Amino acid sequence: MGSIENLTQNLASRFPMNPLEPEEFRRQGHLMIDFLADYYGKVENYPVRSQVSPGYLGEILPESAPYNPESLETILQDVQTKIIPGITHWQSPNFFAYFPCNVSTAGILGEMLSTGFNVVGFCWMASPAATELENIVTDWFGKMLQLPKSFLFSGGGGGVLQGTTCEAILCTLVAARDKNLRQHGMDNIGKLVVYCSDQTHASMQKAAKIAGMNPKNFRAIETSKSSNFQLCPKRLESAILYDVQNGLIPLYLCATVGTTSSTAVDPLASLTEVAKKYELWVHVDAAFAGSACICPEFRQYLDGVENADSFSLNAHKWFLTTLECCCLWVKNPSALIKSLSTNPEYLRNNASETNKVVDYKDWQIMLSRRFPALKLWFVLRSYGVGQLREFIRGHVGMAKYFEGLVAMDKRFEVVVPRLFSMVCFRIKPSAIIGKNDENEVNEINRKLLESVNEFGRIYVSHTVLGGVYVIRFAIGATLTDINHVSEAWKVVQDHAGALIVDAFLSK
Repeated sequence: MGSIENLTQNLASRFPMNPLEPEEFRRQGHLMIDFLADYYGKVENYPVRSQVSPGYLGEILPESAPYNPESLETILQDVQTKIIPGITHWQSPNFFAYFPCNVSTAGILGEMLSTGFNVVGFCWMASPAATELENIVTDWFGKMLQLPKSFLFSGGGGGVLQGTTCEAILCTLVAARDKNLRQHGMDNIGKLVVYCSDQTHASMQKAAKIAGMNPKNFRAIETSKSSNFQLCPKRLESAILYDVQNGLIPLYLCATVGTTSSTAVDPLASLTEVAKKYELWVHVDAAFAGSACICPEFRQYLDGVENADSFSLNAHKWFLTTLECCCLWVKNPSALIKSLSTNPEYLRNNASETNKVVDYKDWQIMLSRRFPALKLWFVLRSYGVGQLREFIRGHVGMAKYFEGLVAMDKRFEVVVPRLFSMVCFRIKPSAIIGKNDENEVNEINRKLLESVNEFGRIYVSHTVLGGVYVIRFAIGATLTDINHVSEAWKVVQDHAGALIVDAFLSK
């Protein structure tokens, strides 16, 4: 017995580190919360877009990891002086670029709890609460959006929390592919055709490539300013008919509610009618704008979703939930499961084999998964449907205000109608004396964007719509208020004025 005790003591002395001692965790956790709270308190004082040069971090950090441990205080000091200068501050109230990626106290705390539990919920047995809470919150959210019951677990469908829209599109495309090939034969993969608009997010083309689609069979159908860059049902049907006549097999349509470039909304009802005639799988990508559809006044943009096969939105964009949290609903979960399931012996268990539980490993690309339902559950419970609607309406109201500011300045124009909380605008040709060529006007607007962003006070991004260079002003940061919008417009006006004068003097 003594030899066993000696062995135990010797082993203990060789492994003195306890990386998860509760009281030390408590102390360091408080330090981290204080650090983040201080960061949010002063985030608007930082240049929104990082001002560093490529390779900056390699020049100031050691070439090798430390041999001896360093304190959290020392590490956080380096975060403050070395990491923060290299961050583009997405949570700044002056961030108006790309799309919102807003967070909240509830979202962060839910993320902390998920990380702290650190469960690996690939199947029900691995952590029943992780699976069942996800079943519940996706049904809750689906009901808030007034999705048809066929998309809910309570109606035979179901929801899953993916990482991003890219994953949601890939999973549904693979399910559609395999369903079709089981009917037409595996040798026909080279004949399958995918349809979307030229405004559809680039993740659609990436997914098609990963899924093995022939690149020649990817149809990005042209849109136009006359239809506000919506996908035209007639053009879709013409493309489908042409492919059918040439011996190809129409497979999949991705329609968008809130395109990345301009938040255009495709006419779901008409598009799904066309798609169903030719037995296409229809996926609706509402990554950004879908969150707004919890408000009754925006729900109209989902009319027609009842005829789709799958629907997704990113709660980590405009729904106060931290990245990553893409909500995907499907009418036919078995289509996903048939394509994505794996059943090795070491994962077999009685619960799964009864078919009474959901194993989310069979609904996604990866095997392992975290506990993402916690953070969405925290957000839904902490704010409730009423406050979440008002939060979204607040951003829409600020965008309407900004749109009005643009309209009052005769040097600018709104390029496409505003639908949600993003305004697409530019310096218009008539404001630039002697610069009536569209390419020259585009160059002036490109210079305006770069000048504003280099100034550092705000950050905006751009797109090109029908050959027109457009500045996108996307409102959605949690901390943004009307004063930040007003100040941002002043920055734009000041920089535009200087550029217009320069253009006049150089003519």
